[in-house]
Amino acid sequence: MTSEITYPHIEKLQSQAARLQRLPRIRVAQLVMDYIAYGWSVEEMCRQHPYLQPAEAYAAMGYYFDHQDEIDNEIRAEWEEAQQAKFQAASSPFAIRMRARGLL
Repeated sequence: MTSEITYPHIEKLQSQAARLQRLPRIRVAQLVMDYIAYGWSVEEMCRQHPYLQPAEAYAAMGYYFDHQDEIDNEIRAEWEEAQQAKFQAASSPFAIRMRARGLL
């Protein structure tokens, strides 16, 4: 007999990222990035994001610790996509002029 764990405040649809139910544009991975990058506690996340309720932030972190590989892979894929887009983006006219002057 297997049981499925549900996380209050978290919605995870098949082949989609885990999200907050009340704020579906906010992914668990976004909150985890604050935790990883800045070392923010749940309380600090709520101070920095006033729309976020403590129960939602705690649920997101609980989901992360139970599904760490899934969320880490999501973050990694997003990072690689951003790096690829950055590499493929054309330089701005400002950057081109600065490089020509040897300043970049």
